[in-house]
Amino acid sequence: MPEMEEPTTNESKQRSITRRRFILGVIAGGAVVGAASYKILAPGRGRSGPGTRLITLNVNGQQRRVDVMKQETLAFTLRYKLGLTGTKLGCDRAECGACTVLLDDVPHYSCSVLTNTVRDKRVTTIEGLAAADGALHPVQKAVVDEQGFQCAFCMSGFIMSAVGFLKQNPNPTRAELAHGISGNLCRCQDYAKILDAMMRGAEYMRGGTAGKQMTAALTTLTAGTRRA
Repeated sequence: MPEMEEPTTNESKQRSITRRRFILGVIAGGAVVGAASYKILAPGRGRSGPGTRLITLNVNGQQRRVDVMKQETLAFTLRYKLGLTGTKLGCDRAECGACTVLLDDVPHYSCSVLTNTVRDKRVTTIEGLAAADGALHPVQKAVVDEQGFQCAFCMSGFIMSAVGFLKQNPNPTRAELAHGISGNLCRCQDYAKILDAMMRGAEYMRGGTAGKQMTAALTTLTAGTRRA
């Protein structure tokens, strides 16, 4: 004998419809709130809007006029309004260091600095390190020579931290330099190679040649050993 389906009462139908409508209402409400939040926090990504103010920033030695909001971070302004995408956004909570820039030659996490607070400071990003003729900064050149990074997403942050540290301590020990750039994280976990590159960068900034001579001597010695 086939099983009898439980009769559905008008009351149960009304409860299920109400529950369904409630869930749909919550989803729709969340979408509206999310869209409104994005519109408030990012009005046009570069276009002026309510609450914005035109200010002048000294970025990489140039005076840049830009509209910013009161709550806007320097990382957002640099990337999305000035087009300086070398400043990376990683954690966006001042933990990874990928967004590091120099403010008056001192490293800072740009994701936790409000743009309005740096109007009287010199902002330097990774794009501002190279010379006018395109020659790489000594630390940048050292990174190329040592092949110090894998994915390189964190590279600009490490370079800016190292440059700021080496301006204060141009001849650090390996341990001192490791401590100086310890505010930066590498997801590839390639810290030994990164530190090798930064130490070579310190040497290049000092204009030293001892390291180059030692490398050449070791290369010659290794080649001679292989031939023997």
